[in-house]
Amino acid sequence: MPPTPHAYFRGLTPTLHISHRGGSLLAPENTLVAFRAAVERHGTQMLETDVHLSRDGEVVVAHDDTLERCTDGAGPLAALTLAELQRLDAGHGFTRDGGQSHPFRGQGARMPSLREVLRAFPDLRLNIEVKPDTPGIEEAFLQVLREERALERVCVGSEQDAVAERLVRVMPDACHFYPRDALTAFVLSVRAGEAPPEDPRYSVLDMPLYFGDVRLVDEALLRETRARGKWINVWTVDDPEEMRQLVAEGVGGIMTDRPDLLRQVLDASHNPR
Repeated sequence: MPPTPHAYFRGLTPTLHISHRGGSLLAPENTLVAFRAAVERHGTQMLETDVHLSRDGEVVVAHDDTLERCTDGAGPLAALTLAELQRLDAGHGFTRDGGQSHPFRGQGARMPSLREVLRAFPDLRLNIEVKPDTPGIEEAFLQVLREERALERVCVGSEQDAVAERLVRVMPDACHFYPRDALTAFVLSVRAGEAPPEDPRYSVLDMPLYFGDVRLVDEALLRETRARGKWINVWTVDDPEEMRQLVAEGVGGIMTDRPDLLRQVLDASHNPR
């Protein structure tokens, strides 16, 4: 009998509806506007998001370490306090038509703190990447999770192995996803027909569907992860045909920028004609 997935997944079954940055093709990414739409309109089961540290040590929800792409600000995110960051327009850069229109400009979208997001969705699971290799960010992150009593409903990690290892050190019982080098070692081993390295620190493979033209998720990878009690979430899938194939294969979760399309695919798979 294969081991069961981490307790974070208790009560959940494949395939999970995961909104990538809240669904960044539908609303300004990593804002409460996007998160609420994903939850209320599209029934997402998990939010995927990213965090940074502001100048005054607050954990802030954002993907980029600079402000130009998504806001009307400029320069490093870490140079501003939370109050300064929240005066920026986080809907400024969003467009659905290549820049011809910006429907969320001036509509009050702003950069939320992690604490705000946890309080806005007290029963929802989150998949959170800690972005910068900033000394002490893991302790600040853990403090917010503890104070909001959210440790059990958050899967955490970093692309950077050093940051991921520090996160494991300060919260060893939490759900952790594989960082880049450890993930690469796991996937390449399976593709070579070898047993992947045993690493009990990490429970989840958050991974791309493709590397170039090579589709990484296949029967062998799914079989090996299940045999070890691991879970695969695939990013970022916006094509309905790919979504349908992944659902048929039984992948753990699909991260998408189009939560509306994923909801249609999942509903159809649960109610086949």
